Amino acid sequence: MRILVTGGAGFIGSHIVDRYIAEGHEVVVVDNLSSGKAEQVNPQAKLYVMDICDPALAQVLETEKIECVNHQAAQANVRRSVADPVADGEINIIGSLNLLHHAIRCGVKHCIFASTGGAIYGEQETFPAEETHPLNPVSPYGVAKLAVEKYLFCFQQIHGISYTALRYANVYGPRQDPHGEAGVVAIFTERLLRNEPPVINGDGEQTRDYVYIDDVVEANVLALRHTLSGAFNVGTGIETSVNTLYRRLKALIPTPVEAVHGPPKEGEQRRSLLSSRRLQAQTGWAPRISLEEGLAKTVAYFRQQHA
Repeated sequence: MRILVTGGAGFIGSHIVDRYIAEGHEVVVVDNLSSGKAEQVNPQAKLYVMDICDPALAQVLETEKIECVNHQAAQANVRRSVADPVADGEINIIGSLNLLHHAIRCGVKHCIFASTGGAIYGEQETFPAEETHPLNPVSPYGVAKLAVEKYLFCFQQIHGISYTALRYANVYGPRQDPHGEAGVVAIFTERLLRNEPPVINGDGEQTRDYVYIDDVVEANVLALRHTLSGAFNVGTGIETSVNTLYRRLKALIPTPVEAVHGPPKEGEQRRSLLSSRRLQAQTGWAPRISLEEGLAKTVAYFRQQHA
């Protein structure tokens, strides 16, 4: 199958590209390299350095005869979305609409969309959250992801394009950017390796569901293989506080420095925990990498980068 992966030079996207190629698919990547890296793109993939807001995206879809779109490109920083919701909407809503509009016109049959399983639910009422949980995002980032899910449903009704919205928990692993404000595992790992104190926002008792990159990639493979329809959580169902995460990383990276606490951040919910029973029931997917193993793999990767 000929697949377009947006954001395919980034953390999650580049891993998906690698796996799709290993599965025998032909892959085209669109990435503006604002956060992605060209060297992370599999050499067997064709890279277009382009923004998803660019109208010329239509020509890529048509020329490359794309059959399926895997849409990973995004402004993925919750705090940045709070500070500048207009910029967030331009990328995450308008950019997605530009992509979907041209994809439909070029005859694309299926779209896999990287949604969010944390920000889309807002402050959870039940734990773990099922896909039927009320959708009350408390950040513009979460609102944008919900909007794109609704557009996908609408376009399915109007145009017949099928879609899978994968609502990711907190994804971590090799290639994650340690220099931004998102991606606490990468940020903490990088700072500990540099003997610099990590900054824990608030009291550190806020919790997240941390899912390793390989398990997320597997969900993207199964979404394609089964042509899943609708929204699916991708998480472990295990809740871990930021303080606990820090202690586990500190045990893997012995250093005399200690974390410091900063103020809590706007737009971030207190607890986030996902149920992936729906995905498991339809595909057999289950998280295979424990947090302990995933953190060890991630630390080993960053040690190698430092070496």
